[in-house]
Amino acid sequence: MRSVIVTGAAQGLGRAHALALAEAGARLVLNDLDADALADVAARTGAVAVPGDIADWDFAAALVDRAVAAHGRLDALVNNAGLARDRMVVNLAEDEWDAVMRVNLKGTAAPLRHAAAHWRARAKAGEDVAARVVNTTSGAGLMGSVGQASYSAAKAGIAALTVVAAAELARYGVTVNAIAPSARTAMTETVFADAMRAPDTGFDAMAPDNVSPLVVWLAGADSGDVTGRVFEVSGGAVSVADGWQHGETRDAGRRWHPDELGPVVRDLLSRAPAPAAVYGA
Repeated sequence: MRSVIVTGAAQGLGRAHALALAEAGARLVLNDLDADALADVAARTGAVAVPGDIADWDFAAALVDRAVAAHGRLDALVNNAGLARDRMVVNLAEDEWDAVMRVNLKGTAAPLRHAAAHWRARAKAGEDVAARVVNTTSGAGLMGSVGQASYSAAKAGIAALTVVAAAELARYGVTVNAIAPSARTAMTETVFADAMRAPDTGFDAMAPDNVSPLVVWLAGADSGDVTGRVFEVSGGAVSVADGWQHGETRDAGRRWHPDELGPVVRDLLSRAPAPAAVYGA
């Protein structure tokens, strides 16, 4: 049985992931700030509950240590904790910006850093490591979302962190992937209250449970050949999100003059694919 940490596990997607992972036989260590709700999920899954601030660097280290102490090892980390404070750019407040960056981006980096150190030590000791990280980005982080500048920036940072960590940790037997889910959670329940519900089948396409099977697979042993990728998942649909790519180039072989660049840039743009629309634009 694989030992798995799930952050933000008290409700929404994290709760769904915990239940699905437990059903698949994983031994869980669950984290969230909401100790009471977390205890309920832990009771349902037989998990170890470790309430606390996942964006605290020392706490994140202690969480990894707790998983190793409880189960003898850590096999997978599911980074799900998140926070949104929606504002138009012109109305951004510094404290809200800092909170969103701290919970989403630092709250992903901190446990990832300490889990990576655990796996590197095991690999250097000669162990055959087959570890997995599943981060949570967002369509807002991939395409942008009007009114969500801080959230989009933090989630874009998670996507970039994912590909960097995948490249750095491959030598230790660690894969790092990310999901960009669409689901009805505490952060989105007003928007998605009745969206995408199929009345003829009763299939609730925005239920968080629909996202969890991909998390279970990515956290499992069978996904060892998949790393550095971002998957969009919603309802019964899953797709690979293709990130920034190098485009066509025009090289003058010397320094450009500003007056020359207008036609060059417009020609390049005419040959490039149109960017995906920003959500809400």
